[in-house]
Amino acid sequence: MIVYLRLAFGTIVVLLPGLAVARALGRRSVSAVVAWALASAFVAWAVVFVVHSNIKLAVLVLAAITIGALIVGRRRRREHDELRAPGWVIAFGVVLGWFLWHVAAVIVGDGLFHEARVRKLLALGDLHLRTVDEFKDGGLHPGYAFPLWHGVLALIGWFSGVDAGLVVKYAPALLAPIACAVTWEAAVAIFRSRAAGVAFLAATLAVFCFGAGHGGAFAVLSLPATATRQMLVPAALAIFFTAHTRAGRATLAAIFGAVALTHPTYALFLLIPLLVVLRWEWRSWLVAAVPTGLVLLWLKPIVDETISHNPRAGELRRGLVQYQDQLVIDGPHHFRVAPEVFGRTGAVGVASLILLPLVALAIPRRWSIFALGGSLLVLLLGSVPWLFVHFSDAVGLSQSRRAMGFAPLPFVFVGALALAARRVWVVPLALVAGIVLQRLWPGDFDYGLRHGGPAAATWIGLVGGAAALALAYALRRRPLPERWGLGAAAAVAFTLPVFVHALWHWSPAQKEDRFGLSQRLVHNLRTKVPKGAIVLAPIVTSYRVAAVAPVYIVAAPVTHVAATNANRPYERARDVHHWVLTKDPRVAKRYGATWQIRAGRLSRIN
Repeated sequence: MIVYLRLAFGTIVVLLPGLAVARALGRRSVSAVVAWALASAFVAWAVVFVVHSNIKLAVLVLAAITIGALIVGRRRRREHDELRAPGWVIAFGVVLGWFLWHVAAVIVGDGLFHEARVRKLLALGDLHLRTVDEFKDGGLHPGYAFPLWHGVLALIGWFSGVDAGLVVKYAPALLAPIACAVTWEAAVAIFRSRAAGVAFLAATLAVFCFGAGHGGAFAVLSLPATATRQMLVPAALAIFFTAHTRAGRATLAAIFGAVALTHPTYALFLLIPLLVVLRWEWRSWLVAAVPTGLVLLWLKPIVDETISHNPRAGELRRGLVQYQDQLVIDGPHHFRVAPEVFGRTGAVGVASLILLPLVALAIPRRWSIFALGGSLLVLLLGSVPWLFVHFSDAVGLSQSRRAMGFAPLPFVFVGALALAARRVWVVPLALVAGIVLQRLWPGDFDYGLRHGGPAAATWIGLVGGAAALALAYALRRRPLPERWGLGAAAAVAFTLPVFVHALWHWSPAQKEDRFGLSQRLVHNLRTKVPKGAIVLAPIVTSYRVAAVAPVYIVAAPVTHVAATNANRPYERARDVHHWVLTKDPRVAKRYGATWQIRAGRLSRIN
């Protein structure tokens, strides 16, 4: 409980600059607070990196931003912000956070990489962009070249006085209320209905929290990719559809800049379905595209060094082999996303694809254009080989697959049920349908694709949706009125089996790390090894060494290293493997290592 309260305090303090700036601009939504909190953190860390200082300077800059915003806000007339999550949504998120606290799993995989970066920001001085890398002589990671989200977690750790490992492990419990609030606000901004906000929150939690079990993506909200997808993307949508003033557009630029810096490709992926609403929101789209383009332009030299960008034949074959279960491959330059991928998110995803043609009954309303047109655009991008191959060449195959998750299918689910719910009996029918689909297609959330969703549902959505859209414009009939309240009841009833199944099996996804370091070794690394030293150890051990102590390593698992010319992940792995077998001292000398770990024991290299 003490750790929870300390983390809660740290999270609130980190949000204070965002709250002050948002209120000074007349924006009172949680989405605006998130946008300006991240913008403030960016300014603070940019100053630190420019002058090569430490986290204390970032704290001072945040304090200055907060005080300045409070002074300006007292003199500014407040604008009306039509969007703000009610208290019950935040309270629900707090309760959800308590549940997530109990399924916090041991940090493994990508979490170790991110914990290492947070720890360096907390512990090291003379900080610059390359300080947080895993290798002393390596290069920037194209996805995290500016460690914005890591900086936010480091600030939470500094204000709360909690170790970086505990921040990464338990922060999701404190971030859950924010995720729930911005999700609700995104739906209200698009549907203009508070009842639709309830339905969309239920659908989102069913897909991303409860459907996968063990807390799903919400249990790892502290990781940049998940935080971007579950918090920053909904916040960006909420702001995008309400940015009708100068303050709103400034907030929109701030949130898209934050998305682009936290996970660059996600900002690009989000702009794709938003293309269909250019008729109404072309100004907002351009405002969102500017910071996204600037960040991508800054990253271009780093991206050009990666072997996954415009890959050679050998690397392309490796990618096709690695992701072959998620693709339909007819040749090295003719492949597309497997139709089973689109329905892999379980009952809600399958139902959304089947209901997609129904959304055409609301044409030409803005929400229906976004839900139907945006979904069709993403489905076409993944299903037409020529489009998907060229898109993969531009962003990399590992990222192009993720773009499929940006089809606005949860919005389809909410809107379609509001159109279909003409009578009360639809609610029990939705419950029965939810039970059936949960039994047949509970979801495929593991890495890779085992079975996915039904391919037929994807073709119903793509072909049926396109036909329904064409028919709607040809007939030009009056749109069918929505029944948001009844639709929300149907959505909650449909998702109820997903919630029950998840709560019945509520447990951590992984309770222990079988490759974890001993407490004695962790203590020695933190007390004997100087900060910023280079440690040579077997690859699996090295990955954990960098996470538990502010040091650099020689090599890490190649799947967790940016494949750039500076990092040379495969060459490093071969050198460390050679050292493990031969104890060749030239390996340590080549990489400047001054400490080594053998058989779990730490020693200085003479």
